[in-house]
Amino acid sequence: MNVEEIKTVGVVGAGSMGTGIIQVAAQSGFEVKAVDVDDAACARASKAIAKILERLVAKEKITEEQKKQVLGRISFSTDVATLKGVPFLFEAVFESVDVKKAIFEKLDAICGDEVIYATNTSSLSITEMASLVKRPAKFIGMHFFNPVPVMKLVEVIPALQTGQETTDLALAMAKKLGKTAITCKDTPGFVVNRLLVPYMLDAARILEGGVASAEDIDTAMKLGCGMPMGPFELMDYTGVEISYYVGEIFHNYTKEARFAPPGLVRNMVKAGYLGKKTGKGFYDYPAK
Repeated sequence: MNVEEIKTVGVVGAGSMGTGIIQVAAQSGFEVKAVDVDDAACARASKAIAKILERLVAKEKITEEQKKQVLGRISFSTDVATLKGVPFLFEAVFESVDVKKAIFEKLDAICGDEVIYATNTSSLSITEMASLVKRPAKFIGMHFFNPVPVMKLVEVIPALQTGQETTDLALAMAKKLGKTAITCKDTPGFVVNRLLVPYMLDAARILEGGVASAEDIDTAMKLGCGMPMGPFELMDYTGVEISYYVGEIFHNYTKEARFAPPGLVRNMVKAGYLGKKTGKGFYDYPAK
């Protein structure tokens, strides 16, 4: 199977990452069958994609007709059985091996032998997840970045069991989706998060130690290092709990102190100060 033979893809999970993958795949010409257990999540994803496409029409990036065509290529369902016969499936559910295992058990029961599973995990072991499915040679990691329609990178991570044909197909799929792909080994955090998570946690340690304010640390990294966002702006944008949970996963796996979330981050998660989504993180976000 080559990427040009694939006309339909599936996306399991309609959260922020899944929604982005759905949009990009539909804009790239694929028919997209999206599945989530929650009707409300499906409705949110559909509305979010329509809103983004409307903005693109307003900016004259696409036409009204193109917007209709993209939306017409997307279908949502809460029934995993709708993915039967789909040759390439992206999985973007909650970052938990147990949750993902339950999904793959359902998919294994309905999918054919040729289907490719591409997990969007940012922190879990691809090899461990491949061991949970019937066809581990057809299993691979494809880690997209948020927001998916904007960010150009995809990390392609073969498991120990992944066949070379699967890796080649994943790289071709990333290119078809308009992304630049890098290949990396199945190690905690792959490339980007292996560097980014301890950077953000170190910033929290500096803040916790009273070295400088959050605003000044963000300003230092933006103006001193040319970064588009400072570490606290970034954590508030992605969700403070993401840095916490991913740091915990890495620390449990590697036992390296640099991955251990500092007390400040731990307490913010306990308090529900998760960033923009809750109205408060390292900064306050007044309700509009």
